[in-house]
Amino acid sequence: MGVKKRNTMKRRIAITAFVFIAPVIIYNIIFRISPIFISLYLSLTEYSGFKSPTFIGFSNYLRIFSDTDFWGAVLRTLQFSLEVVPLNIILSLLMAILVNKTIRGIKVFRAIYYLPVITPMVAASMIWLWLYDPQIGAFNSILNFFNLPTTYFLQDTSTALHSIAGMRIWRGVGWNMLIYLAGLQGISQNYYEAASIDGAGKTRCFFSITLPLLRPVHLYVLVVGMIQTLQTFTEVYVMTNGGPLESTTTVGLLVYRLAFDYMDMGYASAMSFILGIIIMLLSIISFTWRHTKEAVV
Repeated sequence: MGVKKRNTMKRRIAITAFVFIAPVIIYNIIFRISPIFISLYLSLTEYSGFKSPTFIGFSNYLRIFSDTDFWGAVLRTLQFSLEVVPLNIILSLLMAILVNKTIRGIKVFRAIYYLPVITPMVAASMIWLWLYDPQIGAFNSILNFFNLPTTYFLQDTSTALHSIAGMRIWRGVGWNMLIYLAGLQGISQNYYEAASIDGAGKTRCFFSITLPLLRPVHLYVLVVGMIQTLQTFTEVYVMTNGGPLESTTTVGLLVYRLAFDYMDMGYASAMSFILGIIIMLLSIISFTWRHTKEAVV
């Protein structure tokens, strides 16, 4: 085959490949990349959604630094993330260990544990809204059965955010279970056999083999979980709409209110970029901590 013919074939392969990936590229440009730059521009303007944007420079960002509502929402969002992510990691790892068996019917249990993940967030929120209901909710029925007082899960400022966190853990633990299951199945059994010969028990194998070899999985679950929880919006909007007394108002919900309730889209865009910077910094810290720890080890 001549050089010219090989070049022609390579060109045809490249064109064919581009044709197949073009829809994905176009989608990402229109719906993912372009909105970032549009939002960045709007964050530098005063824009209500009806009139043309008025450029005001960094005034929106300077306004954020003295906005107690925003920083209060940031603290609540961080608290929500700190409640959800660690418990999600622990429970999903334990579930992955339980279903990492070769017994008959284990796939059924894996499917059952994964079902909450495919439940739409709005539907899951409505289900838990009923479970938490102080009059007809299942949780209070159980409490009353044991002669315990009725708990106002979503109506009490001291329990509302924790209650939403409980729902979020239930819905997300199945996905991380699959991630950990893949990690567990990627660990060679030779390590465990060698440790068994040396007299190591299951507990020692878990802490000396399983956990260290799952470090990349830990990092992935941590970073992705942190990003998702810091962007929390749907469940809060459906279950409490930020109440009671703004005790569950997250940054995502605050941005939504500013943009679509108060039509202050420029300021809402600036808030969303500050949230993005916070997420980026926390992700960098997580990666740096992991690499530093590996270097020490």
